Amino acid sequence: MYLSVSSDEPSPFEGLPRHVQDLIGRRLGEIVPRVDAVDDETRLGQVVLRLRAALLDAEAERQVAKSFGDELIALMPRLRRFALVRTGSAAEADDLVQTTLMRAWEHRSRFEDGTNLVAWLFTILRNTHLNQRNRLRREVEDVDGAIAGTLSSAPDQEHRIALYEMQAALDALPAEQRETLLLVTVDGLRHEDVAVILDCQVGTVKSRVSRARERLAATLGLS
Repeated sequence: MYLSVSSDEPSPFEGLPRHVQDLIGRRLGEIVPRVDAVDDETRLGQVVLRLRAALLDAEAERQVAKSFGDELIALMPRLRRFALVRTGSAAEADDLVQTTLMRAWEHRSRFEDGTNLVAWLFTILRNTHLNQRNRLRREVEDVDGAIAGTLSSAPDQEHRIALYEMQAALDALPAEQRETLLLVTVDGLRHEDVAVILDCQVGTVKSRVSRARERLAATLGLS
């Protein structure tokens, strides 16, 4: 399955013909990078090892639930993918994830058991990235071109062109629409969770997704 949308959520491409939904979903799944687990030998890997040890101590002292630590570690690949899409740089993405993990650990008491850890971590990562950009006095920008450099070799020239056309169509979307669409489609987050991450209303999320998929279909000549 190329999209990881929750089964209780409507398709983000609802209203488009089924073959168009399938085509857009498949291409999005191909161009958005999937990040492997963390290598223990890297700097981020060493941070994760120390975090694992700290989590075990905290669990033993009943400071955090075991489920918190297990889920936190399990979400690492998704955090790295989200960071990579935002930064376009593997090194910068790992630094961003490292900072996110440190902040999550420092503020672990603020997380309520039973609530959505994915939304909580994604919010920390996104806000950290925006704050870093602000401190550097750079324009708070989107993910233009960030995904293009991660494309693997397509099986044929026609396929490769199709993927770059999808990348171009994504880049042409307004920043807020693109980010919202990717969170809902590729990361499979519920509209309610995306609203928390982006600090907006659920209706705004649905509207952005709807407009984004209509623009994609129009740009790609599929509408």
